[in-house]
Amino acid sequence: MSASDRQVDAAAETLLESAIAAFIRGAVGARHAAPSNHLQTLWGGQGSLLRWSTDVPGHESLIVKYIAPDRDASHPRGWNTQQSFARKARSYAIECHWYEHYAVRCHARCKVPRLLGIHRDEQCNLLLLEDLTPAYPRLRDRLNIIEVLPGLHWLAEFHAWFMHEQATGLWPRGCYWHLDTRPDEWQAMSDGPVKMAASWLDERLQQARFQTLVHGDAKLANFCFSHDMTRASAVDFQYVGRGCGMSDVVYYLGSCLSENDCREHEEYCLSSYFRQLHAALQRRADGAAPSASGEQQASFTWTSGMGQQLEQEWRSLYAVAWTDFQRFLLGWMPDHAKVNRYGHELAMRALQDWPGQTADS
Repeated sequence: MSASDRQVDAAAETLLESAIAAFIRGAVGARHAAPSNHLQTLWGGQGSLLRWSTDVPGHESLIVKYIAPDRDASHPRGWNTQQSFARKARSYAIECHWYEHYAVRCHARCKVPRLLGIHRDEQCNLLLLEDLTPAYPRLRDRLNIIEVLPGLHWLAEFHAWFMHEQATGLWPRGCYWHLDTRPDEWQAMSDGPVKMAASWLDERLQQARFQTLVHGDAKLANFCFSHDMTRASAVDFQYVGRGCGMSDVVYYLGSCLSENDCREHEEYCLSSYFRQLHAALQRRADGAAPSASGEQQASFTWTSGMGQQLEQEWRSLYAVAWTDFQRFLLGWMPDHAKVNRYGHELAMRALQDWPGQTADS
């Protein structure tokens, strides 16, 4: 990079910092606002996640998500297509909508950052969010079987709280890997039963009777934990939308646990999730869980019979949801560590009911 280019970049960074400072002062009434540190660059160089400090009691530390979709940015895995860019740009718009209209409905058992301010213009979006670090300071890249429970319980609470939600303004189909949004990756797959059954797997999930909002990107990196590892909160809602809760569960477990732990503790994890889901649905039906805004949701009817039907349906879709994600990986990055023997075993289980199954499959 030439000296003149560096000067241009420095000037642009100064202008951006000035704009963010003005935005924060207006949003929380700060007299002083200053950048603390750069937390990470967004996927594909589409912006940054920043921590800022202020002089406002209770808001001494804040998170700024600076979103500036760049059509010319390179994709980390080489999938630099028009469809890829459009999907990513829409995901940021949907995340803004989520924080504006849905996040406030979450309660302490499915904690998310509070939205403190939002700014949109032709160049970028800015989200000003609560910094979860004081209450949820722990970030992990691997969990043991006990530590995996808080995230599973967060998902159960989230799925219960948004059961039967219509997802207005969000993705009609949550999760970033569902088949309709990944035709390029499907084309890149090697021929085989998972590729041939892709539409059938997708339809099984789409036609599930019990639909909720799914986080859509529920990997371990998007969860943070309390000091004692008993509570979890979640961030990054770019792919939130309507779907089957098993899509979140399989993605979370695959990101947290080793292949052997996933296999050995499958029933333990599913039973823990469903116990929490049943309890959360009953609390919601009883009106016992107000949202973060302090308001009760609209009347919600739920019975034990419905709970049994939900568990039966979603358990039957566990292997289907896992195989659906494997289908994406097999096209996107077939040598990924998550493409493993356990995934193959689940694919064989899921495809037992596939009408195209043959003895040779």
